[in-house]
Amino acid sequence: MFPGSPIARPHDQLLNSPPKGTPQSTPLHSASASPQHPIKFPSAYSFPFCNRPALVLSLLALQLILLLSARLLPAPRLPRPNLHRFGYGSCSSSGYIYVYDLPPVFNSDILAECHHLNPWHSRCAALSNSGFGPRADDLAGVVPSTLLPSWYSTDQFTAEVIFHRRILGHRCRTTDPSVATAFYVPFYAGLAIAKHLWSPGSSSQDRDNDGALLLRWIKDQLPWQRSGGWDHFIVLGRITWDFRRSREGDWGGSFLYMPGMENVTRLLIERNPWDSKDVGIPYPTRFHPRTAGDVREWQRFVLSRNRSTLFGFAGALRAAIKDDFRGLLMRECTRAGSGQCRHVDCGSGRCGNRSAETMGLFLDSVFCLQPRGDSFTRRSMFDCMLAGAVPVLFWRRSAYVQYGWYLPPEGEWSVFIDRREVRSGAARVREVLEGIGEERARRMRERVVEMIPRLVYAAAEEGLGDGMQDAFDVAVDGVLRGFREQRRCRRLGREEDGGV
Repeated sequence: MFPGSPIARPHDQLLNSPPKGTPQSTPLHSASASPQHPIKFPSAYSFPFCNRPALVLSLLALQLILLLSARLLPAPRLPRPNLHRFGYGSCSSSGYIYVYDLPPVFNSDILAECHHLNPWHSRCAALSNSGFGPRADDLAGVVPSTLLPSWYSTDQFTAEVIFHRRILGHRCRTTDPSVATAFYVPFYAGLAIAKHLWSPGSSSQDRDNDGALLLRWIKDQLPWQRSGGWDHFIVLGRITWDFRRSREGDWGGSFLYMPGMENVTRLLIERNPWDSKDVGIPYPTRFHPRTAGDVREWQRFVLSRNRSTLFGFAGALRAAIKDDFRGLLMRECTRAGSGQCRHVDCGSGRCGNRSAETMGLFLDSVFCLQPRGDSFTRRSMFDCMLAGAVPVLFWRRSAYVQYGWYLPPEGEWSVFIDRREVRSGAARVREVLEGIGEERARRMRERVVEMIPRLVYAAAEEGLGDGMQDAFDVAVDGVLRGFREQRRCRRLGREEDGGV
């Protein structure tokens, strides 16, 4: 048993160095500069300074040659105008993003109808603060007071609004579609369909109407006509299955099956593993740091926690489901005893967007159990990792084939226990987790905490700064990288076919 044992202080290298993926200069004593592979400079760099008169004459001759050559060179071209207030930067190599100015019926009008987006209650508070929601004052005393202003009661389905605000201020945004590498479609499809998903009077046509209108509008736009949508992307703030109705009367809408959507890249909180155009992005959590310094302070806080519980579980029973796996995990928790496991019952919406109890549970646990939710994924996994706890997964589709741009393959950041072994009694959760050992669990926690910057959505329009990428940055960079590669492949294909 290792909860309650003192946790090693965070490593300075982890908290002070730039995140993995940040370009760094290669030290002179790296592998390429070892005695077996000495660095050899070209002889031209070894300039002889012993013959000073010859040196002066050589420099004068060089200046004369440059002066004469300059007269023969063409006049330099004027640089492109500054396309955005954040400057030009490296956008010429990474690519520019064009944001469609959609008719308001596809975004701002949907927000204006926030009182009617849900049949049970208003969504206006959840959509306030550009999708972050109200301040999370309930976390006072749970998180450091210096970081409390960065915590909000964020709803898990607001990614569309969060991305739209950030991308409007992106340094590589352009208003000239002719120079764009990527085209962003700010259609709030998830919010639009939500008002019809649980309304008994809504038909399949109601659920499909907004998406059909959007495609009708965009097919008249010149960038779309040039590419057929392959360089376009959209953020959908719900799981992919809410947009994949294949038969009349089934759940959801059919937006992703409509003609024209087959080429569009979609960023979703849960993807279809068999559709390469679906890209998984993290669920929005409640922490929206303003700077890289905020993130590092939070990392230090969660790493230094003295965790009193081996594993925790926050969830509600699914009474309507036969042999509900969550119920099985609750029994496992009870069997382990209160000193080893804690459970927070999330029935009746208790663990909604304002739950200090859930965050406290994860902060005090070394591991957190993450069975599938209503679908294969849960926001709870990201809440757990944000708190510095190691997620324990029972379905591989809950993470390993979902978030390839954000999470490594199965390895030293999570524990996988096959749910079938738990059901059969071949595996006991407590025994598996105790068998990991204190030292390995510490390394796993450090790996989880190292990934935190890529799992949060920054509050600042320009991002976290200091070379630290958040979830938005990772997504945009991935989209641009993919579109550049597609463009290169298409160009090579035309050349091989005899085109230019």
